[in-house]
Amino acid sequence: MEMTETRGIEEVLRKIEGLDGRDLRVWFMNLAIILGLTAGLHAFVLPKVLWNLKTLDLQGPYFRQFSIGLCLLVVLYNIYTFDLRRRLTHAREELVRQLLRAENAQVLSFVDPLTEVYNRRYLERIISKETRRAERLGSDLTFLMIDLDEFKSVNTRFGHLVGDLVLKELGQLLNKTLRSSDVVVRYGGDEFIVVMPDSNEVQGRRGLERIRKKVDQWNHANLIPDYQMSLSCGLASYEKGANVETVLATADRRMYMDKAREPPAT
Repeated sequence: MEMTETRGIEEVLRKIEGLDGRDLRVWFMNLAIILGLTAGLHAFVLPKVLWNLKTLDLQGPYFRQFSIGLCLLVVLYNIYTFDLRRRLTHAREELVRQLLRAENAQVLSFVDPLTEVYNRRYLERIISKETRRAERLGSDLTFLMIDLDEFKSVNTRFGHLVGDLVLKELGQLLNKTLRSSDVVVRYGGDEFIVVMPDSNEVQGRRGLERIRKKVDQWNHANLIPDYQMSLSCGLASYEKGANVETVLATADRRMYMDKAREPPAT
């Protein structure tokens, strides 16, 4: 499906480039007409100059026919050019609308409709992009795995509508708390991955601290009575030449170690 969407966008771009080519041909035609008219005027005036005539015979039949023909040519050509430009403009506007629809469809195909963060389909693309960038620039790259604790019990106690609300609230919380360069992905039902470019594990932990503070604030707001959101998280950084799957597995293992921690004493 992704390849089909990409081909569709590329096809629309090729059509727009084709219209640009036609637009350029119209300008060349205009230039050719101007040169033709200039040559015609010279053909009429030059003999008079060569014959040293001080005045031009503007009353002669040839000049009258030339003038009428010239006016008709200019009028007809302007009508033709106006209609051609109108059709080219209309075709370009339609292709731009098609391009926007295709791009919007592609963007929507990468977004989880419930949480409004990126979906798992987008994960491979962003990981590939950021690991290549990290390899090329030698920059830091960290992955944060997040699991919503006891989510099944939320569905059991409050119902799936409340469960969906909790997931949506968490997605919005992550997007608002993290940097604009960080990419939040819904990895599974209640699991999220955050791709954190230009961040090492120390910086990643700072981001995680901000998330935990926001979760505490969310809990204090008591948006869902008798429910306290809790997260299990794991960080792992990518190093040059590392296997991405191994790095993600490390983050996942650390997340489950965090989940297995003893609850704090009350």
